Amino acid sequence: MGPKFDPTEIKEVMLRCVGGEMAATSSLAPKIGPLGLSPKKVGDDIMKATSDWKGLKVTVKLIIQNRQARVEVVPSAASLIIKALKEPPRDRKKVKHVKHNGNIAFDVMLDIARKMRIRSQARELSGTLKEVLGTAQSVGCTVDGQDPHDIIEGVDDGSVEVPEE
Repeated sequence: MGPKFDPTEIKEVMLRCVGGEMAATSSLAPKIGPLGLSPKKVGDDIMKATSDWKGLKVTVKLIIQNRQARVEVVPSAASLIIKALKEPPRDRKKVKHVKHNGNIAFDVMLDIARKMRIRSQARELSGTLKEVLGTAQSVGCTVDGQDPHDIIEGVDDGSVEVPEE
């Protein structure tokens, strides 16, 4: 038998799930069952919290204290970019391998970089912006009608202005 679990202690559990859908109780049960929570109830809470991320895979952080789970969505750069493209939610059972070939304004990319700033490894906002632009390139969208890599090169050579924090 392991160490006794203290219910007043704050525990954090991170998991990836599809927004707006019932989280699979089979994947929730081993993570939160030992903490004395009902996987079905937590699944419903996750579904409510991720309703505006419908159809996108997002990381969810469960903060558990006193046998109560609080749900926080921790969006990745890719899910923020796909959400900014304002595509209709896809039916995951029928539609596979979606090409995200939309266009995003540079200002929106700056906003996404500011949201990602706290979790970025970069020293300055320009570095975080380059991380997000790299993600935009891998997602397959354009920024202000240009290839994201051209804007990365513009940030490097100083032709693209990046405001400080």
